[in-house]
Formats: sequence, structure tokens, C-alpha cells
Amino acid sequence: MTPTANTRQIVLASASRARREILAAAGIAFTVDPANVDEPALRADLLKRNPGASPVAVAEMLARAKAEDVSTRHAGAMVIGADQVLAFKDEVLSKPSDLDEARKALERLRGHTHELHAAVAFAEEGKVVWTHTASASLTMREFSDSFLNDYLVRVGDRACQSVGAYELESVGVQLFERIEGDYFTILGLPLLPVLKELRARGVIEQ
Repeated sequence: MTPTANTRQIVLASASRARREILAAAGIAFTVDPANVDEPALRADLLKRNPGASPVAVAEMLARAKAEDVSTRHAGAMVIGADQVLAFKDEVLSKPSDLDEARKALERLRGHTHELHAAVAFAEEGKVVWTHTASASLTMREFSDSFLNDYLVRVGDRACQSVGAYELESVGVQLFERIEGDYFTILGLPLLPVLKELRARGVIEQ
């Protein structure tokens, strides 16, 4: 697909393959410049200042930080920062660092419901000009250990690229029995609100 011409440069402040593919499939022309922020440190600082900060607040803070960081390097561009947080019971889970952690995360989530909160922020000249957060609820089925083993073999290191260690857009969908929420939100970028705001700001065609 040939991307739609923009009135301004769009920069995605994320190295996420899923987010890149979402925007590209929608026909949006953009470049990628991943943010250089210390996410664990930012999260720890927020929770130190506000111990009761919600998972939504964490996602929004990180999306804003990423957009602000990258927009200082791209004068005149619309920078899109995004972050996704997985909330399970009273805990916020991070991306697994390896397949062993991915297995442990999936074993914990098996048979339970968790929430995904996807935040997005637009920034210009180092300042955030718009934010939006969407949430989805996902319930994993009681899959067998043999299925889990097979799943991890099939997806390999890609299991470490999402906070829940699953690829919903591929074989990972078989881990679930119920999903409530927007598909793009689950992949990490609430696309329809993003497109609406880009149109409203005249960045892409109405």
C-alpha cells in the first residue's frame, strides 16, 4: 500500500514491531525514532511520588515521556509516543526478559483475567499536545502445559516483545477464551483515536 501523503512529518517514538505494522497497514507515512528513556526508573519515580498511581497513570506517564524525548529531536514533526501496561490483580507486569520469564508470566495468567492499558501521546517541539488511553480485558483459558510448551517453541523470542508474552495477532490468540476491547488497543496502539486526532490536526487528510 502506498502511504497517504502527510502535511507534516510523523515520527513514531517506538521500536515496537506491532505499532509499526499497525500504522503502515493504515497507510500512514512515518519514520521511526525509538525513545531513549529509562522506563523502570521513570516508573519507580512515579510510584515513589504517588504510591497509589494506577496502571493507567503509569502507561500515560511513559507515553508522554517517550513522545517528549523524541520530539526534541524532530522540529516541526508530530511525534507519537505509546506505552502499554498489563495489570494483573494488584501488580503491573513488565515484558519478560527471556523465555523462562515468558513461561512464568503465562503460567500466572493462565485461567485468569487481566487488563491491558494502552496509552498514546502526541508531542510537538518537546511538549505533549494530546493524550489518550484505552483499555481491554482479556481472559486466558486453562491451556495445558504441552500447549504452552508448543506455543513458546513456535513464537520463540517474540514472546518477549509484549508485556503478556503473547502474540494475539498470531498463534497467541489460542491462549484466550474471552477478549473484551479494541483489537488495536490490545496490540499497543489505539488506532482509531490516533487517526481521528491526526485528521483533526490536519496532519493527514480529512
